[in-house]
Amino acid sequence: MPQHDSNLPVCRDCGGFPVVSIAIGARHRDGSRALLRVVCRACDGTGHTVPAADFARAGK
Repeated sequence: MPQHDSNLPVCRDCGGFPVVSIAIGARHRDGSRALLRVVCRACDGTGHTVPAADFARAGK
């Protein structure tokens, strides 16, 4: 089944992977790893960027 892709460009800072989990080395009491969840600040966790508005030329 084909994936539905949006027409928005992929974020250049995160490359479309806006949320990552980093193992910090500690473990919980049940033995699972403690993870730190980090979200891309450039796209606010969406993976896409909004195109910049076109600049209008003013003056002569």
